[in-house]
Amino acid sequence: MRLTRDIQSLSTFKRDTAKIVRQMKKTKAPVVLTVNGKAELVVQDAESYQELLDAKERMDAIEGIKRGLQSMKSKAGKPAEEFFRKFFAEKGIAEEE
Repeated sequence: MRLTRDIQSLSTFKRDTAKIVRQMKKTKAPVVLTVNGKAELVVQDAESYQELLDAKERMDAIEGIKRGLQSMKSKAGKPAEEFFRKFFAEKGIAEEE
């Protein structure tokens, strides 16, 4: 992030929207918009935002795997067969053979 380029007032953004949008598409860097000198909004191009969402999804998956591995290490988990047998019984779902 370059402070002089990537932090703009909201009024500058309103005035120069097309220019700032071109900049964001070129640099892939978000722009922080300020109101009365305080950061209020972050604007980002859609492709970069999707990459951010994808990265968060990967991090969430990794975190879930870590929790599962820790659960296995501490013997807190149960075999899938046991879980599903109990789950199907509680929900009244017939198990398929």
